[in-house]
Amino acid sequence: MNRRTFMGVAATTLMAATQEGRAAAPRTTTPQPAADAETDALHVRFLGTGAADWNGPDERGEHRRLSSILLDGAVLIDYTARALDMLPQGCRPATIFYTHSHGDHYNPADALRLGIRDVYLSQTWYDTAVAEFRRAARELKQPMPAIHPLCIGSQVQLGGLTISPLPANHATGYLMEQTLLYLVEKGTARLIYATDTGGIPATAARLAGIDAHGEGRPITALIMEATMGMEHEVDFRLFTHSSVRTVEHTVQVLTQTGRYRPQPGQSVYLTHMARTLHGTQAELDQRLPAPLRAAYDGLEVDFR
Repeated sequence: MNRRTFMGVAATTLMAATQEGRAAAPRTTTPQPAADAETDALHVRFLGTGAADWNGPDERGEHRRLSSILLDGAVLIDYTARALDMLPQGCRPATIFYTHSHGDHYNPADALRLGIRDVYLSQTWYDTAVAEFRRAARELKQPMPAIHPLCIGSQVQLGGLTISPLPANHATGYLMEQTLLYLVEKGTARLIYATDTGGIPATAARLAGIDAHGEGRPITALIMEATMGMEHEVDFRLFTHSSVRTVEHTVQVLTQTGRYRPQPGQSVYLTHMARTLHGTQAELDQRLPAPLRAAYDGLEVDFR
C-alpha cells in the first residue's frame, strides 16, 4: 500500500468514526479511584482466570470464570457477566478495553447491563463492534456507549493510568482483526497484560520497550496467558496461545537482559488457563517454577 492509499484509508476510517457520533480519537475520562488510591500502586483484581472451556465447575469441583481484570477499581480489560460476582460490592466500572472479539472476552449486552459508557477496542473491528453494540442497546433499551477505535501504539490517559494497545498473536473469525495486548502504566509501574496470545510479538515488545533493539524501558510486571498448560507443547494452539514453558522462557530472557525488573518477591501471574490442561490451584502452586504463580478469581495484587 502506497502512502496516498494509506492516507485515504485512514481518512475514511476517521470519517466513519466521526459520523457515528463517537470520538475519532480517544478522549480522556477519569475513573473513580480505588480504595487504595492514596498509593502509587497499580491495583489489579482478577475477575476471571479461565479459558473458554470453563463452562462451570470441573470434575474436581473447581471453577474459573472467563478471563478479565479490573484496574484500580475503575477500568475493565475484557468482561462477561460470568465475572459479575467478582466485582467489589457497589463497583460498576464505566470504561472497558477489549483485547479481541471472541465471546469469552467480549459481550456487548453484558457491558451495557453493567453500565459501560466508554468502550475501547482495535480500530480493525470498530464497525463490527458499533453494529453489535447498537443492536444490543436497542434490544435492552440502554444508551449507546462511546466506542473509541484504538491504533497500535497509541496511548489513552485515564486518571492516573496510561493504557497502550499492543499487537497480540491470536486469530478470530474476522480475518483482518488485530487482537491486542495492553501495556498499563501508573507511576513507575509498567504492566503487560497478555491474553490471548502465542508469546509476545516482536512489534509489541518493541513498542513496550523490551525488545533487543535499543535500550528501551523495562517492564515491572507481567500477567500472561498459559492456555496450553504445562505438558502439552505439541498442540495446535501453539500458533495462537502460550504454555507455562512459553511464559517461563519469556521471563528468563527479559530478566537476564534487564528488561523485566519487578519489585523484590513479586510474581509473574498466569491467567487464561484451560480446565483440561491444568491441575487444581493447590497443585499449580506446588508445581509452577518461580517466579510464576497461577492467578485465581478474586486475587488482588498491587504492582509498583
